[in-house]
Amino acid sequence: MKTDAFAPTDLAASVLAVPPLARDASMQVSANENRRLLAHLRRGGVTTVLYGGNANIYHIEDDQYEVLLDSLPEWVDDGTWVIPSIGPSYGSLVQRARMVGARGYPTAMALPFQGPSTAEGTATGLRRAAEVLGAPLILYIKWDGYLPPPLVGELVDDGTVAAIKYAVVREDPARDDYLSALLDEVDAARIVSGIGERPALVHLERFGLPSFTSGSVCVAPAASTSLLRALAGGQRSEAEAIREWFLPLEDLRDAHGPIQVLHHAVSDAGVADMGPMLPLLSDLSDKLRRIIQEAASELLKVDRERAEPHPAAR
Repeated sequence: MKTDAFAPTDLAASVLAVPPLARDASMQVSANENRRLLAHLRRGGVTTVLYGGNANIYHIEDDQYEVLLDSLPEWVDDGTWVIPSIGPSYGSLVQRARMVGARGYPTAMALPFQGPSTAEGTATGLRRAAEVLGAPLILYIKWDGYLPPPLVGELVDDGTVAAIKYAVVREDPARDDYLSALLDEVDAARIVSGIGERPALVHLERFGLPSFTSGSVCVAPAASTSLLRALAGGQRSEAEAIREWFLPLEDLRDAHGPIQVLHHAVSDAGVADMGPMLPLLSDLSDKLRRIIQEAASELLKVDRERAEPHPAAR
């Protein structure tokens, strides 16, 4: 696991994979299957992995969270950034920041909280978590009104926040006043598109963001890496063609739950066995899983046939 101090320049180096977390039949974290998934990602050129919503860190038990923190460095090579998430409540932010910091991780992502809170109170909690962690955080912005852009700018300037995962869904991602206002306060190099391949073209071309997070990259890492390369090289037509490969699975995620659909897609395409869903989520129906399997298997086939693996993964 790479343990150098996290820097914004690292964001452009890779698609940021946001994988599910594999469990065995007894609901314990599965070392073998998580290794399989991470090896699949690395072969496709992915060097940054973020354990957040798709891993259902919102609901993980503290003892299993510590098992995960202890295990992740053993599952990846020395060139891979592994970023755990903390929060979303204040108690979880601080307690888990202490766990993460004690194990030498270079950063952690603060999950967004919905509940009794204020913007200033949230900023105070984030500052306290970064202090306990001993490093700046990645801020996850998922909806308008979570934090006003000037306050986000203050958190970046005072060293609380190193980077931002921007995941506010828009009907038209090109029309985004909040993101425009955020970019008035924060350098674009610190913000990654946080909603997968669908809006990545607009976010990287129009707003100048350096990379994007993805769940579907767990099925097709080489293809997702090729999309990032095409965008970095200004090859829009190629990027559009690659993005089309992802849309059938992304449509299913939008319709039936991004976490659950990805969890089953990785398993049913044969990438790795993710096991049962952790409550408070549940498995999808067998009928729907057959549809997911078809879409995921087709994406994996395209990935193997048409996408060239990243040279560093050879």
